[in-house]
Amino acid sequence: MIRKIEKVLLLSVFLIISVSVSAQEGAYGAYSPYSIFGIGDISKEGTAYNKSMGGTGIANRNRRYINYMNPAAVTARDSLSFMADFGLAQNNKVFDQKGLRSGNNTFNIYDFIMTFPIWRSSAFMVGLTPYSDVGYDFSSIEKNPEIIGNTGNISYDSYGTGSIYQAFIGAGVTFWDKFSVGAEAIYYFGNIDKITNMDYTDESYRSLNSGSELALNGVTGKFGLQYEQKLGGDVSMVAGLTYKMGTNMKGYATNFRYVNQSSVTDTLKYNVDTLARSAVRFGDELGLGISFKGGERWSAEFDYLRSDWRKSGFDTAPGFSAIGKSKFSSTVSNSYRAGFEITPNRNDIRYYFRRCTYRAGAYFDNAYYKLDGNQVNSMGLTFGMTLPIENQNRRYNGITLGVDIGQKATTRYRMIRERYAMFVISFNIHDLWFIKNQYQ
Repeated sequence: MIRKIEKVLLLSVFLIISVSVSAQEGAYGAYSPYSIFGIGDISKEGTAYNKSMGGTGIANRNRRYINYMNPAAVTARDSLSFMADFGLAQNNKVFDQKGLRSGNNTFNIYDFIMTFPIWRSSAFMVGLTPYSDVGYDFSSIEKNPEIIGNTGNISYDSYGTGSIYQAFIGAGVTFWDKFSVGAEAIYYFGNIDKITNMDYTDESYRSLNSGSELALNGVTGKFGLQYEQKLGGDVSMVAGLTYKMGTNMKGYATNFRYVNQSSVTDTLKYNVDTLARSAVRFGDELGLGISFKGGERWSAEFDYLRSDWRKSGFDTAPGFSAIGKSKFSSTVSNSYRAGFEITPNRNDIRYYFRRCTYRAGAYFDNAYYKLDGNQVNSMGLTFGMTLPIENQNRRYNGITLGVDIGQKATTRYRMIRERYAMFVISFNIHDLWFIKNQYQ
């Protein structure tokens, strides 16, 4: 029966990958009016396992799931096992500003990660995840009767698409069964397009098309520590620390402006500028966490993250600063996260749902920018569970489901309120690779 379920699971993974890859073409990685600034909305790190626990993971050590939020956590594993995680996300949003409402939904792949042991208490991991996404589309029409009387109707449209991804490779090692250290090398890469159009219905006037095409890449590093202390019985405490270095980004920015009339297009501006090494900078990030766990039955965690973007250069760099009347400015972001999980009875042979793991969490985030001097905040609740699919050598296989329900910003200070419900699913793949045959 288990083998039949695994075959169905593998077929489902193949079908979902095929559908999701085809859905990427021409689709937004994410959609938010606030992604007009800088490099867009920064994705919250972690697999569905982390996301359903409020985004925690800095102090988490669980051998059943991949936790790449702290590179030191890669050593929390069975020493003979190969592990992989593949995740998908579907996000639904409703926007509200002074009674005007609209909605949008996106569907995307959000990570693929693999990890396996190196030697004794050390392990290795490699993965690809989104770092930030740009997706917005604003449109309006000119309402000033004096202007319309002279020129006819005028429509304005601004839209943006693109993503920055991070590919990483890391390793960790544990000393004295308590102290773990880890490090990652991270490569950022991606493209962002931001376009603005002004169109006249009167063909005697020339329409305007302008925008920026950004290509970015950069390298940075992330370091992590974890210390686990037994408190009595099967209860233990884990303290975690991470630090990701800030980095100056390289690449180029293509800025253009065209005017169109009938079938004739004139170029007013077309510059391809290499980004100066200090023009655009990603902020550093410090993370602290503490968790308590009772064996493999329950765990609870609280994390704090701080990232300084005040020297990002987004406020003035062409293609990164916002379009329109509102003023965006880079600032320091803070994040407070808490999560809890419990497995009623992992070894129950009678009731399947007692072997499932249940999770809940909460978070409060400050964005890395301000709008007209006002901080943009997000808050939400998360819930999730893991459905185990086990056999002799693949006893940690499973499907993890999660939901993140929250709100970003408010309707005050000319802001647009986002309310969202994001559904995530990841496939936890586990196998024992390094088993020595006892019989020939």
